[in-house]
Amino acid sequence: MSTVWIVDDDRGVRVVLSAAMRDAGLTPREFSDAESAIDALAAETPAVMFTDVRMPGSSGLELLGRLAGTVPFPIIVMSAFTDVATTAAAFRHGAFDYLPKPFDLDSAVAMAERALAQSLQASEETTKGAALADAELIGSSAGMRDLFRAIGRVAASGLSVLITGETGTGKELVARALHRESPRAKAVFVAMNTAAIPADLLESELFGHEAGAFTGATRRHAGRFEQADGGTLFLDEIGDMPLALQTRLLRVLAAGEFYRVGGRELIRSDVRVIAATHQDLEAKVERGEFRADLLHRLDVVRLSLPPLRERRDDIAALAAHFLAQASVDAGLEPKRFAAGALAALRELPWPGNVRQLENLCRRLAVLASGRQIHVADLPPAMRQGAPAQRPAWS
Repeated sequence: MSTVWIVDDDRGVRVVLSAAMRDAGLTPREFSDAESAIDALAAETPAVMFTDVRMPGSSGLELLGRLAGTVPFPIIVMSAFTDVATTAAAFRHGAFDYLPKPFDLDSAVAMAERALAQSLQASEETTKGAALADAELIGSSAGMRDLFRAIGRVAASGLSVLITGETGTGKELVARALHRESPRAKAVFVAMNTAAIPADLLESELFGHEAGAFTGATRRHAGRFEQADGGTLFLDEIGDMPLALQTRLLRVLAAGEFYRVGGRELIRSDVRVIAATHQDLEAKVERGEFRADLLHRLDVVRLSLPPLRERRDDIAALAAHFLAQASVDAGLEPKRFAAGALAALRELPWPGNVRQLENLCRRLAVLASGRQIHVADLPPAMRQGAPAQRPAWS
């Protein structure tokens, strides 16, 4: 049975609402203040929580603020004070809904059932999305939970996906997750960074070439579209593709067929294309640097990765994972970050995003002395504003 927590200092409200929940087949649990509910979360998680706004100790809005973005269940705020400021504050802090007092019990039960249905759907999508993700796609922040749910919904659709995000946010990991949970999972995943290949060779790398097609082409070469037949082709940094090649790519995406460079044989290829960029493609379209029709063809579904500075709550988990992996790769004893070092990492701007954090952990795994990494072990530029001395007991 689904558990519904009711947090209210008014015993009468708790009793009446609990009875209504039991009649609906739900399991209520009562709390007279926010602190006792927070303490109980250490051992149990409800399916839905109702909380009053004005209570002795922490208010319902303070409770919501402390839990928002960290709990996997919806919270319904109750109050006899239905002013705009209170209502807006509740939703701003992430409330699922707002229940004005005095309330109709049927309405309260219906609201709980809607919250339960949404919670169940979100849980299924998040579980699926998390299962898709490579180990490095770690995170429980709101942005990452939204991303995992989106991966879970989109993976099996077969639609073209455009992944956007700053350099180093993990766009290829998302593409691999989409492939792994798609009907094409048993086929090949082919990745290609269009910015890393000279423009004069890019067409051949994409579509292949025949022997003698150009100087140095001594034998037939199968391009990435042929290699990925039946599977997924990931085109990273699509914004750097030359305009002339964009025209040919658009034709292939529309018809599913192409000729090798210097060839006369029509090649058909069944490929799901996932593209990624750190650039503003709409701005490039405005400047005439990217084809609008190609953008529309690629951007059927768009997934955006948040930069690391917007998901600071994930830094500790990411750092622990990267440090453990780096220690294993280097054949070294496991190490861990001290609390002060983690606090310092949380305050950094991280222009290189997750990739920068991973590279830092690889460096520290090798160079830091001892099994615990302190602020003093961080590069000098990262120590600013953080206590530099190690605790006396280390």
